Amino acid sequence: MLLEIKTADELRDPVLEARWAERREGPQAEVLRYILGAFVERGGPIPVRDIEAALAGRTAAQARQALATLDETDLIFLEEGVVRLAYPFSATPTPFVVRLEDGQERFACCAIDALGIAPMLGARVVIRSRCHHCGEPLELAVDATGLLGADDVMVWVGRREAGERRVCTSL
Repeated sequence: MLLEIKTADELRDPVLEARWAERREGPQAEVLRYILGAFVERGGPIPVRDIEAALAGRTAAQARQALATLDETDLIFLEEGVVRLAYPFSATPTPFVVRLEDGQERFACCAIDALGIAPMLGARVVIRSRCHHCGEPLELAVDATGLLGADDVMVWVGRREAGERRVCTSL
């Protein structure tokens, strides 16, 4: 098996990026911003009733419709009355632990999501995971500009199979 190494620019998909930007706009954008803020502030899962109560000016039905749209477009995972996942955050433990500036820890859905939290927040974070190749523990500092002092780290990107939501499985 041949290992193909690509740069981040070579992996970019402008069509996919445009589709994701479109998903983050519209009437559900305020709901998504609230959910992401809640994951940062207190972690997840985020109960639907909390989302409904927090969104002044929206009825519970409007909030639920926005949540359904976000779930259908794969920006959140809604199950049993709670948001269990809102990219880049997971309420379920994953191999990607992100320590925020205030010391709180959150789980990221995948390696790319873990790396994206620092620029999303405009803050320095520390990511803990394991090396895909040897299994050794990794601890990486990241800020809005990228990795700090870890020039030899690579992200392993696998092919997404039908029905799978995450692509990047390891650092």
